[in-house]
Amino acid sequence: ACFRLLCSLLLPALFLSGILCICLVVLLWGVRLWLQRKKQWSSAGRDGKRPLLVAFFHPYCNAGGGGERVLWCAIRTLQKKYRNVTCVVYTGDRDATGEEIVEGAFRRFNIKLIHPVKFVFLEKRFLVEASLYPHFTLLGQSLGSVFLGWEALLKCVPDIYIDSMGYAFTIPLFKYLGGCRVGCYVHYPTISTDMLSVVRNQDTRFNNAAFITSSPLFSKFKLVYYYFFAFMYGLVGSCSDVVMVNSSWTLNHILSLWRAGACTSVVYPPCNVQTFLDIPLEVEKSTSEYSIVSVSQFRPEKDHPLQIRAFAKLLKEKRVGQQPSLKLILIGGCRNQQDEERVNNLKCLCEELGVSDDVVFRINIPFEELKRHLAEATIGLHTMWNEHFGIGLVECMAAGTVILAHNSGGPKLDIVVPHEGYVTGFLAEDEDSYAETMAYIFSLSPEKRLEIRENARRSVHRFSDQHFEDTFLLSVEPLFK
Repeated sequence: ACFRLLCSLLLPALFLSGILCICLVVLLWGVRLWLQRKKQWSSAGRDGKRPLLVAFFHPYCNAGGGGERVLWCAIRTLQKKYRNVTCVVYTGDRDATGEEIVEGAFRRFNIKLIHPVKFVFLEKRFLVEASLYPHFTLLGQSLGSVFLGWEALLKCVPDIYIDSMGYAFTIPLFKYLGGCRVGCYVHYPTISTDMLSVVRNQDTRFNNAAFITSSPLFSKFKLVYYYFFAFMYGLVGSCSDVVMVNSSWTLNHILSLWRAGACTSVVYPPCNVQTFLDIPLEVEKSTSEYSIVSVSQFRPEKDHPLQIRAFAKLLKEKRVGQQPSLKLILIGGCRNQQDEERVNNLKCLCEELGVSDDVVFRINIPFEELKRHLAEATIGLHTMWNEHFGIGLVECMAAGTVILAHNSGGPKLDIVVPHEGYVTGFLAEDEDSYAETMAYIFSLSPEKRLEIRENARRSVHRFSDQHFEDTFLLSVEPLFK
């Protein structure tokens, strides 16, 4: 009787599930056909042929970070190589016109595009803002990116889709519904095995609050959530036809999460090496003031508070009258109100530590001013733990500063490594080691510092625009076949 009852309930449930699955498949197939039809209606070029549409998903394309430099260099590279290609950028920067965005790219990065770019302005960018999801931020932003991607797909159906900002959950959408060939450039994995270990070890970090680390129950729950998210992230990422990563560190994480080794390659981001090489390298003249420069966006993971605390410690331990005065110059981009609040908090920290007069903030500055600060600086400072790459570091090295970076991620594996057996810079991990290493760098003779600066400059040619263009074209070639 029980078996008969179970069958009478199970069979209709299975039948209903099957019908629903078929309806869903038919619906998705219908949407795909409709989107394909929409793509065919798009206008032809002057020669009667419809240009190949290559779309980049970059909701914050008007920002001034390394990711944006990759975007504009990638577009310029495709424009150089392929004649019948129109580049499209999906952006949420509705407070600027397309002309203003292109002008901003030239002003900030010295990148001039060969042909016009088509901009598709998205209205729902707020769906990927971290502030919208105080809890389950990774999942919230990823689901938000799917809705934002759907808006992008409805407004323009491309032939080739490249996610250039790390929204991997949009990839299946464009591949299976848009019928596009898909690729991505991964600057930083949305979740990494390092993040899993931080939660597993109950370490307090900017993305792992103290109330979670102090509770075994909350830590276990967050670990389960992270493992589930890592599985989903691996699933959507593996849909890519082409995967480009920016460093050895990112490569290791993406290979373990996406398991798409056959189509994954390292493409170092284009650093504006050439522009800095005209800064003359010579033994420093005696000066009354030395500057330490930091170049990075004002985001929590960049850990500007560590820079300020280490600098305050350095000033405290410096014997008065024995050395020239020191200035810390923090150069970076602010993308939104949260970044501006972060800068205000950093200014408060400077006041609290009594170093306000010695710390200078330079926000969203033009390229020429950045170059001038780097030319005058003695030390280039960088403090992010597990920085995926670090374009700012390479620029500092090319400009001739003595680099001091965090002993992890891209800086450790790819950038601040010996060149032909010679030292190219220094690594540190905490407030004490940063302060000690800065003091050590200042204690070196100007001739010894010059030697390190020359080694560093020779080592950065592998991060040039030309090297990026060559490796980028080689990687995306399968998308154009």
